[in-house]
Amino acid sequence: MAIVLMCLPGVARAVTLAFPGNTDLRAQTVEPIGSYAMPVGAWDQGQIPVLTGEGEVTRQAWRIDASRLTTLQILAPLRDQLREDGFEVVFSCETEGCGGFDFRFALDVIPAPDMHVDLGDFQYLAARRDSGAGNELVSLLVSRSSSAGFVQVTRVGAPTDRAIAETSAPDLRATTVAPTGDFAGALEQDGHVILTDLTFETGSAQLAGGAYASLQTLADYLAAHPARVVALVGHTDSEGSLDGNIALSKRRAGSVLERLVSDYGVARAQLQAEGMGFLSPVRANLTPEGREANRRVEVILISTD
Repeated sequence: MAIVLMCLPGVARAVTLAFPGNTDLRAQTVEPIGSYAMPVGAWDQGQIPVLTGEGEVTRQAWRIDASRLTTLQILAPLRDQLREDGFEVVFSCETEGCGGFDFRFALDVIPAPDMHVDLGDFQYLAARRDSGAGNELVSLLVSRSSSAGFVQVTRVGAPTDRAIAETSAPDLRATTVAPTGDFAGALEQDGHVILTDLTFETGSAQLAGGAYASLQTLADYLAAHPARVVALVGHTDSEGSLDGNIALSKRRAGSVLERLVSDYGVARAQLQAEGMGFLSPVRANLTPEGREANRRVEVILISTD
């Protein structure tokens, strides 16, 4: 399967990535005129160095139906193809070498289940190429679950005159995991579930009153797996400063933690609370609906022992 990354007007040679035939397109977003701050260094003391490009910004999430491929085995042939097409690899890293949790949640990642990122096993690569139409940036984020590999391709540069990727039958799926569906399956396969029924108001750290099906489901899961630990990760919309929103999002996660302990009987030792502010949105913050979706708490499985 040939994945076409770009075909610039006036440039005869298109950049392509050849994926295995058992690869499906899960999600795609295209911003005709935008900018992309591509990380080109590891997370260090709260910062990540970036290289910014402007133009058409395209993101895709791909799933490779293969359980035995390592993240490096997935990344290496894609890296080699980029080099052959004239790209310079300006940065690459693996998991803790990238900055682990902090690096992952500083990235703009297509939400699960379309893109899965295992916090203990991911690879990242940033590349650039100068062409007649200007600077072109491409990044690859590679991870895997127990049954499949996942690749997010992000590209910015001059507008393309064809789709960034071509398949005969793309498999596009919804981006939100239902909290009361197969919670255990989603958490154990993807390592990540959004608690979609929680309610927070803008600027408030207090979880609204009432019962939440997602919290009961999470409590039941943790009761059935007393050795497992999850991180509750709070997120905000983009109103206000980054520092203030990081603090607010962590307080929101803490509010959920306390509710799980006090009302649902979850052992405090099975829970951690973190905050990412507005650094990892699931929707654009341009509409009230988008901002509401971004005010959320996610569950991340960090221990399976």
